[in-house]
Amino acid sequence: MSPQEFFQNDRYAANTGVQLLEVKPGYAKASLTITPEHLNAGGRTQGGALFTLADLTLAAAANSHGTLAFSLSSNITFLRASGVGDTLYAEARERYTGRATGCYQIDITNQDGKLIATFESSVFRMGTQLPFTI
Repeated sequence: MSPQEFFQNDRYAANTGVQLLEVKPGYAKASLTITPEHLNAGGRTQGGALFTLADLTLAAAANSHGTLAFSLSSNITFLRASGVGDTLYAEARERYTGRATGCYQIDITNQDGKLIATFESSVFRMGTQLPFTI
């Protein structure tokens, strides 16, 4: 089983349209094309859609070592608006990995490379082996 196949089981992210593009040890990249269903009342991308994109990317990077990891804490900072037709990309990079914890930085950019949001998260590794290797 590949990481992409494993993360298709994240039904919420899949139902929002998030696509996992790449997974390497300590790194992941995903995309989301914004549709009218992703908008808030102000006509901009809803913060929860951005959080979901970042969160799935975090999960892929944190679990890339083959051990089940769950987020302990996450913080998102919204920097620029996006809307219908924009394609957003999230890239997760491992900043620290220890025996049971890890720290990740995720940048969300648009199709023009402009920074939309930053997301930081720490994770706890459960010790459970996952059904894939990278």
